[in-house]
Amino acid sequence: MAFCKACGQDAGDASFCPKCGAAQGASLGGAQSAAVAAPAAAEYPTAGLEENVAGLLCYLVGWITGLIFLLIDKRPFVRFHGAQSIAFNIAIFPISIALWIVWLIISHIPIVGLIGLIIFPIFWLAVFVAWIFVMYKAFSHEKFKLPIIGDMVEKMLNK
Repeated sequence: MAFCKACGQDAGDASFCPKCGAAQGASLGGAQSAAVAAPAAAEYPTAGLEENVAGLLCYLVGWITGLIFLLIDKRPFVRFHGAQSIAFNIAIFPISIALWIVWLIISHIPIVGLIGLIIFPIFWLAVFVAWIFVMYKAFSHEKFKLPIIGDMVEKMLNK
């Protein structure tokens, strides 16, 4: 039994592969034993991406891309940034809720309530700057750990 040299499909004694149409060369008759193995699969699904690009992409769409890269990529650098992306985005949620609660409490005080309106844009600007910063660090191929979050993620991945 002969296999296609291009796709690995059983070609039998045919001079062209029935699956991909690749020429099989000269046939040695029924005793042809030039079995060609199918192309080896990549070691990991993101094999075409450099580590630093994959690390940057972990942060691109928040926890979604972080989860995707955490699950499919086995490189430690990429897994760290994927997990840190998830943790970073999860941490933003309770902090923003706490800010809303504080603003609801102090909004009843006339002058102090206006300060709450200033705090929200500053908070979201800080989140945006931190997001850009961790993407830059990942692209620079640095394993930058965010305070508190980075240590927790590292311990989780090393278990």
